[in-house]
Amino acid sequence: MSSSPTPPGKTPTSVTPLILSRAVKPVETDPSVTQGQPAAAAGPALAPVARPREPVLSAVAAAAAASVQPAQTASQSQPPGQALPLAAVARPLSDSGEFAASEEERKFLCLLDDGTLLVAEGHEMNPFVLSYCARLERLNCHYTTRLVTLDAIRRSYQGPRRDGSAERIDHTRMQVLAKNLIARACDERASDIHIRVNRFSTEILFRIHNELVRISEQTREYGERLLATLYAAMSSVSDNTYKPNERQDAAIGDRDKLPDRLFGVRIATAPTSVGSVMVLRLLYNDAGEATALTELGFTVAQANAFELLAQQPHGMNIISGPTGSGKSTTLQRVLTKQLREMAGSIHVITVEDPVEYPIEGAVQTPVVNAPTEEARSLAFAAAIANAMRLDPDTIMIGEVRDRASAQSALRAAMTGHQVWTTVHANGALAIVDRLVDLGLPIAMVTDESLVTGLISQRLAKLLCPHCSRPLAEAMAQLDMGLVARVRRAVGARFDAVRVAGPGCPHCKNGTVGRTVVAEVVRTDATFCELLRAGRKPDAQAYWLSELAGQTVAQHALEKVAAGLIDPRMAERVVGPFMPGSGGRPQPLGSGYGT
Repeated sequence: MSSSPTPPGKTPTSVTPLILSRAVKPVETDPSVTQGQPAAAAGPALAPVARPREPVLSAVAAAAAASVQPAQTASQSQPPGQALPLAAVARPLSDSGEFAASEEERKFLCLLDDGTLLVAEGHEMNPFVLSYCARLERLNCHYTTRLVTLDAIRRSYQGPRRDGSAERIDHTRMQVLAKNLIARACDERASDIHIRVNRFSTEILFRIHNELVRISEQTREYGERLLATLYAAMSSVSDNTYKPNERQDAAIGDRDKLPDRLFGVRIATAPTSVGSVMVLRLLYNDAGEATALTELGFTVAQANAFELLAQQPHGMNIISGPTGSGKSTTLQRVLTKQLREMAGSIHVITVEDPVEYPIEGAVQTPVVNAPTEEARSLAFAAAIANAMRLDPDTIMIGEVRDRASAQSALRAAMTGHQVWTTVHANGALAIVDRLVDLGLPIAMVTDESLVTGLISQRLAKLLCPHCSRPLAEAMAQLDMGLVARVRRAVGARFDAVRVAGPGCPHCKNGTVGRTVVAEVVRTDATFCELLRAGRKPDAQAYWLSELAGQTVAQHALEKVAAGLIDPRMAERVVGPFMPGSGGRPQPLGSGYGT
């Protein structure tokens, strides 16, 4: 069977399939199209319809194809029973899935779900084309080829995908919608945006004051296009392409794409059983001139402890807490204050994945988006080692997440540097257990000259002072067990305890922000010796009694007794109040920050 290529831009009077592989069977074509019809009456050129094996053109793909508007309308209406123009129904199969072509192959060919293989004219014998055709042979996929221009190949991939998602030609409009969504989240002071693409719909939620709030519901197609736009068209740090069926990370750092209040957006995606999910962490740029830790909610004693830790010439200070507990904000304030007090005479380097908040005067270095966790671990450790060779006075490490980064951080503290970092642990003393679990020797972790500070923090909602009400007036609506626990815990100050109100013009939902509840440990020889001997309860008792320590639970209880936190919200953060919560009972003072 012979075939002559059709010059680009001309409409053929007949279409004869060109078979690149001898193993591929000829396809049947509509005789009304290929025989005896004048070119003028045929309308746009029609590709011969092949018969691919059954999985290629599923009912779902056919339904999706039927809903797509034609890219070009025929000059005359199609006769009954005649196939639609190729541009109206064809979707690329070679962009993903079983028939996915490599990046180089996609430059010269495109397999469509109607069984047509578009091949760039003049590249019929290209090794990439021949290799892909051989692969289709092995998959027993019958197809027909059609010669087109290279530009037509490119445009084939820019159209809608076979699942109806990622219409890249619509990125401009979707970018406007994405920017509006991020701006709205900023107005609501949300910390995260959750976009969940489900089987038939898309849910959009904001995390406001640590609680998810449902914002809107859209179609599944809208969500898929929004995710593709956020990842592929707006991200400045990401993989080459958005892949809904893989876990991917990215970041938006272009200030032109973000509201003035944001420094950046961190993106994480993952496939789900019914679709996919994307979470955007909003990184606010609102530190301003403020560096006081008491404004975040630390007590005066805790802020003074931070001051002493910052004055140490060397040693590692570690902040623990769950995701979204304000660790990065605390580090930002500590280092910004240190730089300002030293008038820029010290060299501060940060190693972050990615850079979250701007620290004026610091050299902030990002870790590249590695393809695997192992590669990311090695890149992070290498970045810490590199930072030690850049003559720093202080090194800030975004997170100690594995043995390599933990060893690098400890090594930096051993070589005369002051190190600030974070780790996921349940409390200040639990940081020691976490470091040992990561593979650091207990003798070094409990050396007071190496590990100088252990900090743990959480965030709790602050009550609106305008609509909060006394707990005594709301006892009928509260659990009596909670009331009894609060009464035992705060004693004579029970009447000052308040609970959230119904909301007012000042707050809308009864709360006006969040405040830190924390514990700060400055290690000494006795404390470390007790930990080294495995006497953790004795170490905590020594810290509380001899070093005037205060646990997270005690700090939260202080704020409950001062009417700043709803006791229900406090228990959600630190657990149920028990007699002597968090250690030996201490008198409740008033040295709290707001």
